[in-house]
Amino acid sequence: MSKKLSHYDEAGRARMVDVSAKAETRREAVAEAFVELSKAVLKALPKNPKGNPLEVARIAGIQAAKQTATLIPMCHPLALSFVDVEAEVVAGGIHIRATAATTAATGVEMEAMVAASVAALTVYDMTKALDKGIRIREVALVSKSGGKSGEYRRG
Repeated sequence: MSKKLSHYDEAGRARMVDVSAKAETRREAVAEAFVELSKAVLKALPKNPKGNPLEVARIAGIQAAKQTATLIPMCHPLALSFVDVEAEVVAGGIHIRATAATTAATGVEMEAMVAASVAALTVYDMTKALDKGIRIREVALVSKSGGKSGEYRRG
């Protein structure tokens, strides 16, 4: 693990990292999020007048991954070769899992994290009329592969 932050120059100014000398390799990242919902909201999910919240969240996450460089200032714009978002009803809420992949000189961790986060926010948006106390928790990188730093797997 690096001992310094890569997005700062010698003067401490934020900068985009120059990846032009790095080799393009296949890179993949998986991120997760959890949306904590009450039993009443979970029961009401299929009857939402705005549509199926899980399907809308899935599509929103995919779309968000493609917009990551617009949202995160120092992210490189990437041509994503694959994005998938799964949203599953589990005990206590919705488990979201986002996968992003590309062949590039930099990784797709941020794209996976943005996809999971926006999917979770979309579940909130689609269900907030029933409960304003919904919580989004545990947004985290689960794994990544490819690139100079190699494999990573959470815990």
